[in-house]
Amino acid sequence: MGSDLSIISQSPSKSSGAIDGTYKSRELEGVVDLFFYRRVGFRLAQFFARLNFTPTAVSLIGGVFGIVAGHLYFYRALVVNLIGMLFHVVANIFDNADGQLARLTNQQSRTGRILDPVVDHVIWLSIYVHLALRLQIGGFSGAIWILALAAGLSHGLQAGAADYCRSAYLYFGKSGSEFDSTPKLKREYDGYTWRTAAWPKFLLRLYLNAMHEQELLLPGVRRLR
Repeated sequence: MGSDLSIISQSPSKSSGAIDGTYKSRELEGVVDLFFYRRVGFRLAQFFARLNFTPTAVSLIGGVFGIVAGHLYFYRALVVNLIGMLFHVVANIFDNADGQLARLTNQQSRTGRILDPVVDHVIWLSIYVHLALRLQIGGFSGAIWILALAAGLSHGLQAGAADYCRSAYLYFGKSGSEFDSTPKLKREYDGYTWRTAAWPKFLLRLYLNAMHEQELLLPGVRRLR
């Protein structure tokens, strides 16, 4: 069971040296992703592959850039804000590079699949909190926190729904991706104990919560299984 949490069963990239082999599926990529983020991310993935970095390490490095970017949005100085935007772009590049590194080196893992959106949520939490603080200090009422909370929740739900739809497309249209479900994850979660496997159980708890949310948002996709 421990190996199931660590490695997702997927076919290896057809060409580990080709950028197309590092896409989940080309038609799922946006124009900016294809012509910028994926190209830069691929070069970065090749670099980290030579250094034997894990995809999780790349995700965490990108998370640091994103969190700092959120903090830099707090200040009312254009130059500082522009640096924050640059850091935000770098965080997005790392967000692409971690998955590309995983596919390039056949290190796709459920741990990575869980941690990647967690890092994204933490980055956006930093952004919303710092923007709300900036506005409140600048004279806006405390009600700005309601707007920040609504924006954060909306962003999180949209991201979860989009990820679920992508996973469904890969499962039904490409037959190359695992498509998890709440009952399956619950059985795996119950198989771990907090005493002997606290970390994988914690990760599965996060994943289980996210999966439950996705199935509630898109019950029609769940019924296709």
